[in-house]
Amino acid sequence: MAVVVKIPTPLRRFTAGKRQMELPAGTVGGVLSALVAGCPELGERLYAGDGELKSTVRVFVGELDIEAIGGLGADAADGAVVSIIPPVAGA
Repeated sequence: MAVVVKIPTPLRRFTAGKRQMELPAGTVGGVLSALVAGCPELGERLYAGDGELKSTVRVFVGELDIEAIGGLGADAADGAVVSIIPPVAGA
């Protein structure tokens, strides 16, 4: 049982260019922990010093922002798509 994690272009340099990765289903926090375990440099780009996601990083399960469905404890069930949206500068 797995979820698909979509990796945004700015973070692909830390995943050997992979656009997406399949990881074990569970909570969003567990999925992201598995992602960082395999790609350690992502950790400092996703997490603040307190172990929480940086306020500029958004994570979605399907079309739902995890902040609306339980944060890192939100369910990432088998077949779910988890998207990471990094900060965007400029305009």
